[in-house]
Amino acid sequence: MHDTGDMVRGSERLHGGIDLGSTGIKMLVIDDDGIEIAGAQVPTPWRVGEAGTTDIEAEDLIAALRTLIGLVDAELAPQTSTPLTSLAVAGMGETGILINADGRAVAPGFAWFDPRGWEQIAAFPDAVRAEFAGRTGLPLGAQVSVAKLAWLRDQGTDLAGLRWLDLPEFVVAALGGDIALELSLASRTGLIDQDSGAAWPAMLDALGITADLLPPLRGGGLPWGTASADLGPRVAGAMLTVAGHDHLVAAQANGTLDADGYHVSLGTAEVLLRVLDAPLGFAARQRLADALINEVRHVVPGRHVLVAGVKTGLLLRRALHAAGISDRAGRDELDAAVMALPYEGELPAGAIEVAGARNDDGVLRLTLHTEASPAEIFGAVLRHSNDEIARLIAAMDREVAPATHSTLTGGWAGMASVRRARAEVLPDPSLSTREQDVAYGAADMARRLVTASVPS
Repeated sequence: MHDTGDMVRGSERLHGGIDLGSTGIKMLVIDDDGIEIAGAQVPTPWRVGEAGTTDIEAEDLIAALRTLIGLVDAELAPQTSTPLTSLAVAGMGETGILINADGRAVAPGFAWFDPRGWEQIAAFPDAVRAEFAGRTGLPLGAQVSVAKLAWLRDQGTDLAGLRWLDLPEFVVAALGGDIALELSLASRTGLIDQDSGAAWPAMLDALGITADLLPPLRGGGLPWGTASADLGPRVAGAMLTVAGHDHLVAAQANGTLDADGYHVSLGTAEVLLRVLDAPLGFAARQRLADALINEVRHVVPGRHVLVAGVKTGLLLRRALHAAGISDRAGRDELDAAVMALPYEGELPAGAIEVAGARNDDGVLRLTLHTEASPAEIFGAVLRHSNDEIARLIAAMDREVAPATHSTLTGGWAGMASVRRARAEVLPDPSLSTREQDVAYGAADMARRLVTASVPS
């Protein structure tokens, strides 16, 4: 809900936040008091190919941003003509774009769930494969950016002289900002040694590149230049920043990412976050990676986070599609039907077998040993993802003290059946009251961090 009842005061500063999400690109505008003034959303313009391949062209991304900014401008126009003072961009990890010396994209960006790159990572040197998790804090798989870089190299892209930008960094550069990498996003590429914070030489050698591929690193929310006039007067001249990895930005804005709790973001991917005051070290990162848990850098310089992922939203969306449900009303009706059942459902144990929630999977596989309603199937998918979450929590509890509370955010958290399921495995869960946590978090970083140097 946006506060549009009164005209925005002419002297009021406005701050924008953009969330580059897997399903949609969102933008929110807030004022100096953090009140939401305007917002809009457009679909993420993926190109979907065979066998789950999913990528995005730079031109399509910029066109979507133009549309998005135009929608927000139209909503703001009756209230004020004031341009944005600051603008921050957050977004998904792993997806990035290679640019040449002129800043032009030379290849598409790949979705974090795109399967390309498996053959390439299998061909990495044995020493690199053995040390990958301990060095980078990430499990080695097709999801990490280095897999896509190796795939592009093997398709004939000459990586020499090119630079890598994660998607939010690319957007900020396209808006007229600096060419630089943000800590939390760079941590998800597989190129960074988590202990040193610098490029990992063995990984560079495996790709046949130098550290020149990586622009300078910065913490999230630091100044990133100013916006040009290319995308219209509403954003021209705005101070720019990269907010960072979407889940961390949302948690930071909510104030829920503390050392004792989980911040749980229920989007296309479900992500559990724990904050760390310092890295856990090589051996712990290897153990955590065996459980598909990341230990990477926070948007806050010097701090680290545990990131545990489950492909819950992907599976739930596919369960809805299988049931022929494609709108909010249908989803709400199904939610009520699931809640009318007990958590365990009413079918005999083992009547529905579900697989696919692991973060290295994402393919919904159902085995029905009896007839089952959509509500029974949806409930079974939730229980299956709960099993995976319980396994992740057990692995984290072996490395750090157990969490005492958790905060749920994201679109799927709006379903009562999802909240009921998570209460079975998460400690003392509560629900965020914001609809767009990432976009708000980005806008709030723009307001709090970027505009600190702007005169009132």
